[in-house]
Amino acid sequence: MRWGGAAVDRRWQGEPTPRWRLLLDRARIPQSPAAPQVPGQYDWRPAQAPSELEQEYAILRRELRSPKILAFANPKGGVHKTTATVLAAATIGGARGRGVIAWDDNELRGTLGLRAGSARHARTIRHLLRDLAELEGLAGHQVAERLDDYLRHASDGTYDVLAGEENPRFAQRLDQHTVRRVLELLSRTHDVICVDTGNNVESANWQTVLRACDQLVITSVPREDAAFTADWMIDLLHETGLGEIANNAVTVLSSAMPGHSPMLEDLRRHFASRTRAVVTVPFDPSLETGSSIDYAQLQPTTKRAWVTAAATMMANL
Repeated sequence: MRWGGAAVDRRWQGEPTPRWRLLLDRARIPQSPAAPQVPGQYDWRPAQAPSELEQEYAILRRELRSPKILAFANPKGGVHKTTATVLAAATIGGARGRGVIAWDDNELRGTLGLRAGSARHARTIRHLLRDLAELEGLAGHQVAERLDDYLRHASDGTYDVLAGEENPRFAQRLDQHTVRRVLELLSRTHDVICVDTGNNVESANWQTVLRACDQLVITSVPREDAAFTADWMIDLLHETGLGEIANNAVTVLSSAMPGHSPMLEDLRRHFASRTRAVVTVPFDPSLETGSSIDYAQLQPTTKRAWVTAAATMMANL
Protein backbone atom coordinates (compact mmCIF):
# COMPACT_ATOMS: atom_id res chain seq x y z
CA MET A 1 0.00 0.00 0.00
CA ARG A 2 1.22 3.51 -0.71
CA TRP A 3 0.21 6.55 1.41
CA GLY A 4 1.37 10.03 0.41
CA GLY A 5 3.92 8.60 -2.02
CA ALA A 6 5.57 6.32 0.61
CA ALA A 7 5.16 2.60 0.98
CA VAL A 8 3.37 1.56 4.14
CA ASP A 9 3.76 -2.01 5.48
CA ARG A 10 0.34 -3.60 6.07
CA ARG A 11 1.62 -5.14 9.30
CA TRP A 12 1.97 -1.63 10.82
CA GLN A 13 -1.59 -0.83 9.81
CA GLY A 14 -3.00 -3.86 11.67
CA GLU A 15 -3.97 -5.59 8.45
CA PRO A 16 -3.31 -9.31 8.03
CA THR A 17 -0.22 -10.23 6.08
CA PRO A 18 -0.98 -11.96 2.79
CA ARG A 19 -0.10 -15.68 2.80
CA TRP A 20 2.22 -15.31 -0.18
CA ARG A 21 4.21 -12.59 1.68
CA LEU A 22 4.71 -14.87 4.73
CA LEU A 23 5.98 -17.63 2.51
CA LEU A 24 8.28 -15.29 0.65
CA ASP A 25 9.69 -13.81 3.89
CA ARG A 26 10.24 -17.31 5.28
CA ALA A 27 12.18 -18.27 2.19
CA ARG A 28 14.48 -15.27 2.69
CA ILE A 29 15.42 -16.18 6.26
CA PRO A 30 19.08 -17.23 6.20
CA GLN A 31 19.75 -20.77 7.36
CA SER A 32 21.28 -21.14 10.80
CA PRO A 33 24.95 -22.18 10.75
CA ALA A 34 24.09 -24.77 13.42
CA ALA A 35 21.91 -26.60 10.91
CA PRO A 36 23.92 -27.00 7.73
CA GLN A 37 21.94 -27.88 4.65
CA VAL A 38 22.12 -31.47 3.61
CA PRO A 39 23.28 -31.66 -0.01
CA GLY A 40 20.30 -32.16 -2.24
CA GLN A 41 17.83 -31.69 0.62
CA TYR A 42 16.04 -28.83 -1.06
CA ASP A 43 17.24 -29.34 -4.59
CA TRP A 44 14.48 -30.08 -7.06
CA ARG A 45 15.11 -33.28 -8.93
CA PRO A 46 12.93 -34.71 -11.67
CA ALA A 47 11.30 -38.02 -10.81
CA GLN A 48 13.10 -40.98 -12.29
CA ALA A 49 11.31 -42.68 -15.14
CA PRO A 50 10.16 -46.20 -14.30
CA SER A 51 12.52 -48.93 -15.43
CA GLU A 52 11.63 -51.29 -18.25
CA LEU A 53 10.91 -54.04 -15.73
CA GLU A 54 8.61 -51.75 -13.72
CA GLN A 55 6.74 -50.80 -16.89
CA GLU A 56 6.26 -54.45 -17.81
CA TYR A 57 4.95 -55.33 -14.35
CA ALA A 58 2.58 -52.36 -14.58
CA ILE A 59 1.16 -53.87 -17.78
CA LEU A 60 0.72 -57.26 -16.12
CA ARG A 61 -1.01 -55.77 -13.08
CA ARG A 62 -3.34 -53.27 -14.68
CA GLU A 63 -7.07 -53.69 -14.36
CA LEU A 64 -8.84 -55.46 -17.19
CA ARG A 65 -12.28 -54.38 -18.31
CA SER A 66 -13.26 -57.98 -19.00
CA PRO A 67 -11.70 -61.45 -18.76
CA LYS A 68 -9.10 -62.12 -21.45
CA ILE A 69 -8.32 -65.35 -23.30
CA LEU A 70 -4.79 -66.13 -24.48
CA ALA A 71 -4.55 -69.03 -26.95
CA PHE A 72 -1.18 -70.77 -27.37
CA ALA A 73 -1.02 -72.48 -30.74
CA ASN A 74 1.15 -74.32 -33.25
CA PRO A 75 -0.10 -77.53 -34.86
CA LYS A 76 3.35 -79.06 -34.49
CA GLY A 77 4.05 -80.98 -31.31
CA GLY A 78 7.16 -80.40 -29.23
CA VAL A 79 7.28 -76.64 -29.82
CA HIS A 80 6.87 -75.58 -26.17
CA LYS A 81 3.12 -74.85 -26.34
CA THR A 82 2.51 -76.39 -22.93
CA THR A 83 5.67 -74.85 -21.47
CA ALA A 84 4.71 -71.42 -22.78
CA THR A 85 1.15 -71.75 -21.46
CA VAL A 86 2.38 -72.68 -17.99
CA LEU A 87 5.09 -70.01 -17.77
CA ALA A 88 2.81 -67.27 -19.09
CA ALA A 89 0.18 -68.21 -16.49
CA ALA A 90 2.82 -68.36 -13.74
CA THR A 91 4.30 -64.98 -14.72
CA ILE A 92 0.97 -63.18 -15.10
CA GLY A 93 -0.43 -64.83 -11.99
CA GLY A 94 2.67 -63.95 -9.99
CA ALA A 95 2.29 -60.30 -10.98
CA ARG A 96 -1.48 -60.09 -10.44
CA GLY A 97 -1.61 -62.34 -7.40
CA ARG A 98 -4.76 -64.20 -8.45
CA GLY A 99 -7.34 -64.73 -11.17
CA VAL A 100 -5.23 -66.64 -13.72
CA ILE A 101 -5.91 -70.14 -15.02
CA ALA A 102 -4.20 -72.45 -17.52
CA TRP A 103 -6.51 -74.85 -19.39
CA ASP A 104 -5.24 -77.87 -21.28
CA ASP A 105 -7.69 -77.91 -24.18
CA ASN A 106 -6.00 -80.70 -26.10
CA GLU A 107 -8.62 -83.02 -27.55
CA LEU A 108 -6.24 -85.94 -27.16
CA ARG A 109 -4.12 -86.68 -24.12
CA GLY A 110 -2.68 -83.40 -22.85
CA THR A 111 0.24 -83.07 -20.42
CA LEU A 112 -0.35 -79.64 -18.92
CA GLY A 113 -2.09 -81.10 -15.89
CA LEU A 114 0.88 -83.36 -15.29
CA ARG A 115 3.50 -80.64 -15.67
CA ALA A 116 1.78 -77.85 -13.73
CA GLY A 117 -0.23 -77.61 -10.56
CA SER A 118 -0.38 -79.86 -7.54
CA ALA A 119 -2.31 -83.04 -8.31
CA ARG A 120 -4.43 -83.04 -5.16
CA HIS A 121 -7.05 -84.99 -7.09
CA ALA A 122 -7.44 -86.76 -10.41
CA ARG A 123 -10.33 -84.71 -11.78
CA THR A 124 -9.97 -83.29 -15.29
CA ILE A 125 -12.05 -81.54 -17.92
CA ARG A 126 -14.04 -84.79 -18.28
CA HIS A 127 -15.34 -84.49 -14.74
CA LEU A 128 -16.06 -80.80 -15.19
CA LEU A 129 -18.13 -81.47 -18.29
CA ARG A 130 -20.14 -84.06 -16.42
CA ASP A 131 -21.19 -81.41 -13.86
CA LEU A 132 -21.09 -78.38 -16.17
CA ALA A 133 -24.81 -77.66 -16.06
CA GLU A 134 -24.78 -77.72 -12.26
CA LEU A 135 -21.86 -75.27 -12.10
CA GLU A 136 -23.48 -72.93 -14.61
CA GLY A 137 -26.54 -72.71 -12.38
CA LEU A 138 -24.63 -71.44 -9.36
CA ALA A 139 -24.31 -67.76 -8.48
CA GLY A 140 -21.78 -65.50 -6.78
CA HIS A 141 -18.98 -67.02 -4.75
CA GLN A 142 -20.59 -70.45 -5.00
CA VAL A 143 -19.27 -70.76 -8.55
CA ALA A 144 -15.65 -70.28 -7.50
CA GLU A 145 -15.99 -72.58 -4.51
CA ARG A 146 -17.54 -75.38 -6.54
CA LEU A 147 -15.22 -74.95 -9.53
CA ASP A 148 -12.23 -75.27 -7.23
CA ASP A 149 -13.10 -78.94 -6.78
CA TYR A 150 -12.02 -79.51 -10.40
CA LEU A 151 -8.88 -77.37 -10.45
CA ARG A 152 -5.28 -77.94 -9.52
CA HIS A 153 -3.12 -75.14 -8.16
CA ALA A 154 0.43 -73.96 -8.56
CA SER A 155 2.59 -74.63 -5.52
CA ASP A 156 2.82 -70.89 -4.83
CA GLY A 157 -0.87 -70.29 -5.54
CA THR A 158 -0.24 -67.88 -8.41
CA TYR A 159 -2.44 -69.66 -10.95
CA ASP A 160 -4.92 -72.50 -11.32
CA VAL A 161 -4.94 -75.43 -13.73
CA LEU A 162 -7.80 -77.15 -15.49
CA ALA A 163 -6.24 -80.41 -16.66
CA GLY A 164 -7.06 -82.10 -19.92
CA GLU A 165 -8.12 -85.71 -19.89
CA GLU A 166 -5.06 -87.80 -19.06
CA ASN A 167 -6.55 -91.21 -19.84
CA PRO A 168 -6.55 -91.77 -23.62
CA ARG A 169 -9.51 -94.14 -23.30
CA PHE A 170 -11.69 -91.19 -22.36
CA ALA A 171 -10.29 -88.71 -24.86
CA GLN A 172 -13.06 -86.82 -26.58
CA ARG A 173 -13.51 -83.95 -28.97
CA LEU A 174 -15.31 -80.96 -27.54
CA ASP A 175 -17.86 -79.35 -29.82
CA GLN A 176 -18.07 -75.63 -30.42
CA HIS A 177 -20.97 -75.10 -28.02
CA THR A 178 -19.27 -76.95 -25.17
CA VAL A 179 -15.98 -75.07 -25.56
CA ARG A 180 -17.81 -71.77 -25.37
CA ARG A 181 -19.64 -72.88 -22.24
CA VAL A 182 -16.37 -73.83 -20.54
CA LEU A 183 -14.76 -70.52 -21.48
CA GLU A 184 -17.77 -68.60 -20.18
CA LEU A 185 -17.65 -70.51 -16.90
CA LEU A 186 -13.93 -69.86 -16.42
CA SER A 187 -14.48 -66.19 -17.26
CA ARG A 188 -16.84 -65.91 -14.29
CA THR A 189 -14.03 -66.74 -11.87
CA HIS A 190 -10.78 -65.74 -13.61
CA ASP A 191 -9.44 -62.60 -15.29
CA VAL A 192 -6.89 -64.28 -17.57
CA ILE A 193 -7.40 -67.67 -19.22
CA CYS A 194 -4.34 -69.24 -20.88
CA VAL A 195 -5.40 -72.05 -23.23
CA ASP A 196 -3.03 -74.75 -24.43
CA THR A 197 -4.57 -75.74 -27.78
CA GLY A 198 -4.27 -79.08 -29.50
CA ASN A 199 -2.70 -79.95 -32.85
CA ASN A 200 -5.80 -80.51 -34.99
CA VAL A 201 -6.60 -77.25 -36.76
CA GLU A 202 -9.63 -78.88 -38.40
CA SER A 203 -11.39 -79.60 -35.11
CA ALA A 204 -14.25 -77.42 -33.93
CA ASN A 205 -12.52 -77.33 -30.57
CA TRP A 206 -9.34 -75.72 -31.93
CA GLN A 207 -11.19 -73.29 -34.19
CA THR A 208 -13.56 -72.17 -31.42
CA VAL A 209 -10.68 -71.28 -29.09
CA LEU A 210 -8.90 -69.33 -31.84
CA ARG A 211 -12.05 -67.37 -32.66
CA ALA A 212 -12.76 -66.63 -29.00
CA CYS A 213 -9.25 -65.57 -27.98
CA ASP A 214 -8.22 -61.99 -27.31
CA GLN A 215 -4.55 -62.74 -27.95
CA LEU A 216 -2.99 -65.48 -30.06
CA VAL A 217 0.46 -66.65 -28.98
CA ILE A 218 2.38 -68.66 -31.57
CA THR A 219 5.10 -70.84 -30.09
CA SER A 220 8.08 -72.28 -31.91
CA VAL A 221 11.62 -73.51 -31.47
CA PRO A 222 14.52 -72.91 -33.89
CA ARG A 223 13.79 -75.90 -36.13
CA GLU A 224 12.64 -75.80 -39.72
CA ASP A 225 9.68 -78.11 -39.22
CA ALA A 226 8.40 -76.13 -36.22
CA ALA A 227 8.75 -72.79 -37.98
CA PHE A 228 7.23 -74.11 -41.20
CA THR A 229 4.16 -75.39 -39.35
CA ALA A 230 3.71 -72.07 -37.54
CA ASP A 231 4.01 -70.22 -40.83
CA TRP A 232 1.49 -72.55 -42.46
CA MET A 233 -0.92 -71.95 -39.56
CA ILE A 234 -0.68 -68.19 -40.11
CA ASP A 235 -1.58 -68.69 -43.77
CA LEU A 236 -4.52 -70.87 -42.74
CA LEU A 237 -5.83 -68.20 -40.36
CA HIS A 238 -5.76 -65.62 -43.16
CA GLU A 239 -7.61 -68.02 -45.48
CA THR A 240 -10.35 -68.69 -42.92
CA GLY A 241 -11.11 -65.08 -42.03
CA LEU A 242 -8.88 -64.88 -38.95
CA GLY A 243 -6.16 -62.76 -40.50
CA GLU A 244 -6.54 -60.00 -37.94
CA ILE A 245 -5.90 -62.47 -35.12
CA ALA A 246 -2.80 -63.68 -36.93
CA ASN A 247 -1.50 -60.16 -37.57
CA ASN A 248 -1.94 -59.28 -33.91
CA ALA A 249 -0.30 -62.49 -32.69
CA VAL A 250 2.79 -62.62 -30.49
CA THR A 251 5.43 -65.16 -31.50
CA VAL A 252 7.46 -66.78 -28.72
CA LEU A 253 10.70 -68.41 -29.88
CA SER A 254 12.13 -70.76 -27.28
CA SER A 255 15.79 -71.77 -27.37
CA ALA A 256 15.84 -75.56 -27.26
CA MET A 257 19.53 -75.84 -26.42
CA PRO A 258 22.23 -73.75 -24.74
CA GLY A 259 24.21 -71.33 -26.83
CA HIS A 260 23.26 -69.20 -29.78
CA SER A 261 21.32 -70.67 -32.69
CA PRO A 262 21.92 -68.92 -36.03
CA MET A 263 18.41 -69.90 -37.11
CA LEU A 264 16.88 -68.08 -34.13
CA GLU A 265 17.68 -64.64 -35.52
CA ASP A 266 16.41 -65.59 -38.98
CA LEU A 267 13.13 -66.79 -37.50
CA ARG A 268 12.85 -63.67 -35.37
CA ARG A 269 13.07 -61.47 -38.46
CA HIS A 270 10.64 -63.64 -40.40
CA PHE A 271 7.90 -63.75 -37.77
CA ALA A 272 8.38 -60.06 -37.03
CA SER A 273 7.10 -59.48 -40.55
CA ARG A 274 4.05 -61.68 -39.98
CA THR A 275 2.99 -61.03 -36.37
CA ARG A 276 2.71 -58.05 -34.05
CA ALA A 277 5.74 -58.90 -31.95
CA VAL A 278 8.39 -61.56 -31.48
CA VAL A 279 10.03 -62.41 -28.15
CA THR A 280 12.76 -64.95 -27.49
CA VAL A 281 13.21 -66.88 -24.26
CA PRO A 282 16.45 -68.62 -23.31
CA PHE A 283 17.24 -72.26 -22.81
CA ASP A 284 16.67 -73.43 -19.25
CA PRO A 285 17.80 -76.90 -18.18
CA SER A 286 14.97 -77.22 -15.66
CA LEU A 287 12.44 -77.17 -18.53
CA GLU A 288 14.04 -79.85 -20.67
CA THR A 289 13.37 -82.85 -18.45
CA GLY A 290 9.70 -83.00 -19.39
CA SER A 291 8.76 -83.27 -15.74
CA SER A 292 6.80 -80.89 -13.52
CA ILE A 293 7.49 -77.22 -14.19
CA ASP A 294 8.61 -75.45 -11.02
CA TYR A 295 8.71 -71.70 -11.62
CA ALA A 296 10.92 -71.18 -8.57
CA GLN A 297 13.63 -73.35 -10.12
CA LEU A 298 13.96 -71.25 -13.28
CA GLN A 299 17.13 -69.29 -13.86
CA PRO A 300 16.86 -65.51 -13.26
CA THR A 301 17.42 -64.79 -16.96
CA THR A 302 14.54 -67.11 -17.85
CA LYS A 303 12.18 -65.43 -15.39
CA ARG A 304 13.19 -62.00 -16.68
CA ALA A 305 12.60 -63.05 -20.29
CA TRP A 306 9.14 -64.36 -19.44
CA VAL A 307 8.16 -61.08 -17.80
CA THR A 308 8.90 -59.39 -21.12
CA ALA A 309 7.08 -62.12 -23.04
CA ALA A 310 3.98 -61.98 -20.83
CA ALA A 311 3.88 -58.18 -20.87
CA THR A 312 4.08 -58.25 -24.67
CA MET A 313 1.10 -60.60 -24.74
CA MET A 314 -0.92 -58.40 -22.37
CA ALA A 315 0.12 -55.04 -23.81
CA ASN A 316 -2.85 -54.65 -26.18
CA LEU A 317 -5.53 -56.12 -23.90
